[in-house]
Amino acid sequence: MFLTWPYNKWGSTLLFQGLCANTTVQRLDLKGNNLRAAGAGALGKVLRQNKSIQSLTLEWNNLGMWDDAFATFCGGLAANSTLRQLDLRNNQISHKGAEELALALKGNTTLQQLDLRWNNIGLLGGRALVNCLPSNRTLWRLDLAGNNIPGDVLRAVEQAMDHNQNRLTAFRENKARTNILSKEVQHLQEEKSKQFLDLMETIDKQRDEMARNSRASAARIGQLQEALNERQSIINALKAKLQMTEAALALSEQKAQDLGELLTTAEQERQSLLQRQEKERKLEHQEAADRESKLLRDLSAANEKNLLLRSQVDELERKVKSQQEQLFLTRQELTNTSAELKIRAIQAEERLDAEKRRAKQNMEDLEKLHSKEVNHMTRHLEESERTMQERIQRLEALRLSLEEELSRSKAAVLTERGQAEEELIKARNQARLEEQQRLAHLEEKIRLLAQARDEAQGTCLQQKQMVAESQARASQLNLQMEGQQRRLDELQQELSNKDQEKVAEVTRVRVELQEQMGRLQADLVAQEALREKVAALERQLKVVGSEHREALLDREHENASLREKLRLKEAEIARIRDEEAQRASFLQNAVLAYVQGSPLRALSPPK
Repeated sequence: MFLTWPYNKWGSTLLFQGLCANTTVQRLDLKGNNLRAAGAGALGKVLRQNKSIQSLTLEWNNLGMWDDAFATFCGGLAANSTLRQLDLRNNQISHKGAEELALALKGNTTLQQLDLRWNNIGLLGGRALVNCLPSNRTLWRLDLAGNNIPGDVLRAVEQAMDHNQNRLTAFRENKARTNILSKEVQHLQEEKSKQFLDLMETIDKQRDEMARNSRASAARIGQLQEALNERQSIINALKAKLQMTEAALALSEQKAQDLGELLTTAEQERQSLLQRQEKERKLEHQEAADRESKLLRDLSAANEKNLLLRSQVDELERKVKSQQEQLFLTRQELTNTSAELKIRAIQAEERLDAEKRRAKQNMEDLEKLHSKEVNHMTRHLEESERTMQERIQRLEALRLSLEEELSRSKAAVLTERGQAEEELIKARNQARLEEQQRLAHLEEKIRLLAQARDEAQGTCLQQKQMVAESQARASQLNLQMEGQQRRLDELQQELSNKDQEKVAEVTRVRVELQEQMGRLQADLVAQEALREKVAALERQLKVVGSEHREALLDREHENASLREKLRLKEAEIARIRDEEAQRASFLQNAVLAYVQGSPLRALSPPK
């Protein structure tokens, strides 16, 4: 919380009274309020009682004009334990005020930044501040510009500030390291607890598994249990030692040496435990190597057998493929021949049907023609008979009139009848011959069609026989192929079973070996981690011990220098007191001499 306050006498008094009990304000800005003596005394009281203000700005307040009030303010500053930043620019602080500030800085342990620019500190005030800085380890920024201070004093102040800043950074780094170490220790404790729980779980599983095995595995479990118990005791010892190290960080060098002895004993125990575990690990490696070599031999034999079986399977597969190809070719030929036969049979049937239709059509045409010719002949004969009867009737009618010409007409009729009969016989004979020729031609065609039909039937029978033979051969090949396929399936099943058995055995052995190697590697990693952490703790302990020794030596040197400076200051104060006493005696003698020798002495009454 930040607070800025304008000047008001009564209001500032109330403000200071409230700030004495306030616990939230952290930054207070009272710049340019001309607080003077009353404000300086009230501020001293606030600094004594307030526990929350960390930044205080008092620029342009003329606090240094009244020595007593400023001394009260400096006393409050010396008693304050929360203020980090103080701004006293342009407050007319003299060398006496600087001396009071130096005394306050000797007692203050929290102030980090102090701004004293544009005051009247001078040489004496600068030296007082320089003399107080070795006893103050927290102030790392001190601004003294515009105070008529010589350059060597300013350089000394800068050196002291640099030293304090380096010390502050070192302190922060040490604090960060201690935090990191505490976190690492806590993390180590958590990891150890987790590892212990995991180890206990694995031990329980190993107990359940090894209870079914032989006495040797039971003895091995006992050894592992003992090793785990020893490791647990070592872990507990390490935890105790870590706690002892944490406590010893705040104690003296003697406790650190005791802790080093305990660490050496723990290192010896750990070395012995590592040697035992190394021997056990070598024995387990030897057993694992023997088992692995045996399994490799079995695996090589199984691989050889597997290669032989695979070669047989490949040969059978090649045979099956060739038989399948032959079967495919025969099937293809069969399908082709059956298709050709079907096509030929269909064509022959079509031709036969066409010939039958053609013969039937021809027969019908011949019958129609014959019937037409017969009808024509009958009509011609009937017409001729009618003509003849008409002529006969005419002749009979004229017979009476033409008896004389009877013989000639009879002869003519007879001749004409003979001619008609001869023409009728010729026509009948010609029709019969043509009909016989057509019938012979049709019979020849029917005979040829029957021969073609017989040939087609024979070829169909031959094709059917060939199809039956190819089907029988295909069935035999199918039976052989099915037998070979069943044999191949049996061989593949046997091969897969053997491969599965071998793979299961190899995987089981590999899993066992990997589990053993994983447990051993986990143990080795845990041991290496413990070794590294113990070494790190030892190094950290050495570093902390050396830093503690250096800090003690620095403090002793600083105490010696402070004692020497105090002795010198006391001698100087005694000398100054002697000089002041001598000066006072000289002044008193001079005043007495002056009074005694002055003309007023005669007029003054006697004492």
